[in-house]
Amino acid sequence: MRCVIARFPFDLTKSGVLATMKGVKPEPVTGESVIIGRRTYPVKQAGAVITRQDRRDFSAAEVTRALSALGFTCRSAVVSPAVAPPVRGLTPVQRASVLLGSPVGA
Repeated sequence: MRCVIARFPFDLTKSGVLATMKGVKPEPVTGESVIIGRRTYPVKQAGAVITRQDRRDFSAAEVTRALSALGFTCRSAVVSPAVAPPVRGLTPVQRASVLLGSPVGA
């Protein structure tokens, strides 16, 4: 499949990507990720290895689009659940009610 990453054309195949990533140790995933073989790689690491370009030259979206089109599973960044801001000036019972989602005084 022909794709453009960082303004350069690449002819990528699924078997070629698998062969290129064989033996590459995955870095810790902190953002977008792609599953290649049995391993989960950060998209930027996979893009750098596959294209031999600096990670600053391309976006994660470009690599994600190309690898998704080849049939690899790509995942977006993990969003941590929202943490309730600290509530001051309330009694312990009222604070617990707010943290549980109940309005104060209900």
